[in-house]
Amino acid sequence: MSVDTPRRIVLLRHAKADWPEVSDHERPLAERGRKDAPVAGRRLADAGISFDLAVCSTAARTRETWKLAVQELPHRPKTVYEERVYEASPGELIAVLNELPEDTADVLLIGHNPGVQGLADVLAGSSESDAAARMARRGFPTSAIAMLTFNGSWKSLEPGAATLFDYWAPHE
Repeated sequence: MSVDTPRRIVLLRHAKADWPEVSDHERPLAERGRKDAPVAGRRLADAGISFDLAVCSTAARTRETWKLAVQELPHRPKTVYEERVYEASPGELIAVLNELPEDTADVLLIGHNPGVQGLADVLAGSSESDAAARMARRGFPTSAIAMLTFNGSWKSLEPGAATLFDYWAPHE
């Protein structure tokens, strides 16, 4: 694939989690999260992006979100469970994306806040779009999705290199 081919990065925050007496990493989805995750999956399917790869945090709530959301997609992308996505800063998430294989055009990253919202903000820079305005207004609630595009190699992905072209949050 050419580095001139537009690439898409779709960020999905895990669905609403419960707060049982377990470690943060092992927190499961709450009932609302189990309802919202398939809705987010349908939104991803409606976007018409054929993901080459899904990169998912190893936390229970992200794995459960992905398990419910992926059932709504027309095809299941290869999935990598990446422990570095858990509690990652935007810079750490960029480092994970910088390592993606160059033949990957479209990636879905399933992670946590504040990292995923920070990543969307950092990659999009001063994007002045309707999507950016909605994200600024809504924040990045659970099950929210940000869709960005950029040109270049994964190794060249850096702050300000992408454009936010869509944003969705449940209950909008």
